[in-house]
Parts: sequence; C-alpha cells; structure tokens
Amino acid sequence: MEVNGYKIEPGANLTGATLWLADLTGANLAGANLTHTDLSGADLIEANLHTADLTGTDLTAANLTGAILTGTDLSNAYLRGAIMPDGTNHD
Repeated sequence: MEVNGYKIEPGANLTGATLWLADLTGANLAGANLTHTDLSGADLIEANLHTADLTGTDLTAANLTGAILTGTDLSNAYLRGAIMPDGTNHD
C-alpha cells in the first residue's frame, strides 16, 4: 500500500512523514518507525502497530479502534481526541 508517496509496510521508516487524514484502515505497520509522523485525524482502524515506534507522533483525533498496540512506544505522542483501540476517547 502507498499513501501520499510513502510505502506503508511492516518495518517501514516513516520518520517525519505527513499522513494526516490518511486512511490506514487495516494497515500492517508492525515494527515501523513512525517517530514525529503527522497522523492527525488518520483512520488506523484495526491497524497492526505491534512494536512500532510512535515517539512524538501526532495522533490528534486519530481513530485507533481495534488497532494492535502491544509493545508500541507512544512516548511524547499527542493523543488529544484520539479514539483508542478499546473505543474510548483520549482527552
């Protein structure tokens, strides 16, 4: 899968990528480097983010319903308004 010129795949290096409002439903980004990526408003429904690095990533208003986040690093990530995997809203 390719979105905004970025290859969306396991282990991808998407550091600093601009993927706001992207439809990444069901995407497999296991082990990907997403540090400081703009994923604000993105649909990450049922996405596989197992062991991905989301340090400093902007997930403002992103939809992570059903996403796999085990082992994911969310240090300093912006989560305001994000819908978390269990369906709760992060305020």
